[in-house]
Amino acid sequence: MTTKDLFDIVAQITQENIDNVNKAVKKLSIDQLNWVPNPGVWSINQVLAHLNEYGNYYHPVFHKRIDGTRFTSTKEAFISSPLGRSAWKSMKLGNAKNVKRKFKSPRDYNPSINENLLTGNELETFLSYQNELFQLFEKAKTVNIRRVKVPISISKIVRLRLGDALLFVVYHNQRHVQQILNLRNSVNFPKN
Repeated sequence: MTTKDLFDIVAQITQENIDNVNKAVKKLSIDQLNWVPNPGVWSINQVLAHLNEYGNYYHPVFHKRIDGTRFTSTKEAFISSPLGRSAWKSMKLGNAKNVKRKFKSPRDYNPSINENLLTGNELETFLSYQNELFQLFEKAKTVNIRRVKVPISISKIVRLRLGDALLFVVYHNQRHVQQILNLRNSVNFPKN
């Protein structure tokens, strides 16, 4: 794919995530935001808290790696590494907006285990992080997204190319926004 294609994809999905969350979540009551259909299933607030914790990790790392790189000559083509492609493809939704493969959330990112992730302003923080992604995309356009490497959240030793990491984060966000939409469209979702 070209670098331009990659940035078009991440910007489009990020805008869709913002639009979907604004439309589905903005006017919900506290009870609706905290509604859980079954034990072991996250509420909308918990999903947002999970995404915000990933933003807490990845956004500063993206800024640091972009600002500190010596690889400032951009390239027209972007080639994913095998590990990077596997990482973001595992997050990508299927054609029917379905989750193809489920993963267990690490303890530090799981709001049903780590209740400190719930701050009370999940929606505002999420929307702020999504808007910050657009700034990150613009900064990332000034570097070689194949040569800049980003340590992943669960292992500082394993690093992805910046382009792969951006795709991973955006597809991960999209995956969980779809989870929110599924909760919202549940037949048992509270009316108010």
